[in-house]
Formats: sequence, C-alpha cells, structure tokens
Amino acid sequence: MRTWFVITALTWTSVWFTPNQYGQRLANQGRYDEAAVAFTDPMRQGVAWYRAGEFDKAAQSFTRLQSAEARYNLGNCWVLLGKYDQAIDSYDDALKEKPDWKEAQENRNLAVARAKLVESPGGEAGDQRLGADEIVFDQNKPPGGQKTEVTGDQAINDATIQAVWLRRVQTKPADFLKAKFAYQNARDTGSDQ
Repeated sequence: MRTWFVITALTWTSVWFTPNQYGQRLANQGRYDEAAVAFTDPMRQGVAWYRAGEFDKAAQSFTRLQSAEARYNLGNCWVLLGKYDQAIDSYDDALKEKPDWKEAQENRNLAVARAKLVESPGGEAGDQRLGADEIVFDQNKPPGGQKTEVTGDQAINDATIQAVWLRRVQTKPADFLKAKFAYQNARDTGSDQ
C-alpha cells in the first residue's frame, strides 16, 4: 500500500509541475543540487549548480547560452575556479552586449587583479602560511549580522573558506564575489603589515 502512495505522489508531482517549476520548488528549499538536475532551462540549471558550489557544472550550463547574463555568470564561475583569464574573456563578452553593466566591469577588474596576484612570485599567498587556527561564529548574532572571527597563524584551506562564503551568499553572484575578494584583500593586506 505504501509503494502505491509513493508512485501516486510522484505521478501527481509530474502532473502538476513542469520540470522547471519542480526545480524552483527544490531551489526555494535550498536543495540546489537536486534543483539543478530537475531544471531543463540552462540558466536556471547553471544558477542552481552555482548555488550548490558545483562551479564546473554551472559553467557547462552557462556555456549553452549566448546572453550577456550567461557570460557574466560564466565569468563568476571561472573566477571561483581560479581561471582568471577565462573569466576576463567572459566578462568582456558580457560587456560587449551591455557596456554600462557596473557589476560586470567590477568583477572583471577583480579578475584582472587576481590574475596579477597569481602571476607574481608566490601568487595567491604562495608560500606564506598565514591564516586562522579556527573560525568562530557568534551564535547570539541575528542571521543578517553574523560575523566571522579569524585568529591564529595556521592556514585555512580554500574549501573551508569557500564553504563559509557560500553560506553567506544572499542573492547575486556579484555580491558573493565582492565579499570573497574583500575578505582576500583584507587578508592579503593584513599579512603585509
């Protein structure tokens, strides 16, 4: 009897929702990897993969589209994958269609700056071992005002930092990149002193 109910429920879901509607429900629940699989629209699929932290898969979805928005999102994926030259090219493509797009220009400038850091000796903090012993979240802060305290002299790995940033993503990839690069800039300039 229970199997019949599950089969019926799956049938009703497919009757009442298109794949994109079902994917949106999953995305609204924060189940981005499942949403990406459900979506048939490449833009929505790419955004879901991006939110799930699957930047390679997101990039594959965005490359299927030719819009300025897709090129911008593709650039964001390349930046997070550390492929700054490809990111710059993607932002340039987006800016060809929308020359006054402030966020695309800002992200392009950030990608150029990161590419220059990688080219320098010991790029992206190379041999330096500065970083945090631990990341402490204040449990008494309201969700919008959560701060991260970083202390110590041991390096944090990129996966940990990326996980923290992904939890703080609000709405737009541009906001995510601004937060990421602001953190890296603060970290890098703090280590020079």
